[in-house]
Amino acid sequence: MKLNIQGKQMDIGDALRTHITTKIEELDSKFFNRAISGTITMAPEGHSAFKAHIKLGIGRDIDVEAYATEQEVYLAFDNAAEKIAKQMRRYKRRLRDHRQRIEDAEESELHEARDYVINLHDEEEGKDIPDEPLIVAEMTKSIPKLSVSEAVMRLDLSGKPALLFQNLKSDAISMVYRREDGNIGWIDTEQALKKADGGRAVAAE
Repeated sequence: MKLNIQGKQMDIGDALRTHITTKIEELDSKFFNRAISGTITMAPEGHSAFKAHIKLGIGRDIDVEAYATEQEVYLAFDNAAEKIAKQMRRYKRRLRDHRQRIEDAEESELHEARDYVINLHDEEEGKDIPDEPLIVAEMTKSIPKLSVSEAVMRLDLSGKPALLFQNLKSDAISMVYRREDGNIGWIDTEQALKKADGGRAVAAE
């Protein structure tokens, strides 16, 4: 596993680096056995705390992420690592059941899309907002073909607010997202596609 341990505005000493490496290797051995990559970032938070961010790549486009903030740097990392372990215990069986299909999926099941970063910060106060958004970055992003349960699992493991995917059963583009009440929302376009196809069929008659 390729492991990147870095400090932001702080030095990662040999003792902390060894502690992090040992703990991540233990997690990998217990849950993954073949994690691809790991990035651990430690940074001061405020005047008397530390923030730990762990991101582990455990398969193609499958990431597990966790954050923790504590007053003691070792405790911050250990708590983030425990969150990773808790997530993996929750999904260990499901990951095992779905992993072969996810890993062996043909490239045709990955659809390419454009991912844009839009700037909403206006440098000049009082300046009119432009009609077209200001794009500050553009990237290529793959949209995976997943079941709804797989999409929910990936969203929960990654800690991200939303995940766009192609529904494995219907081929419709869908999205799962985190709701403010803590539940997961699911937006499905299958019915809209059926309605559109029905309209085209009627028009063709």
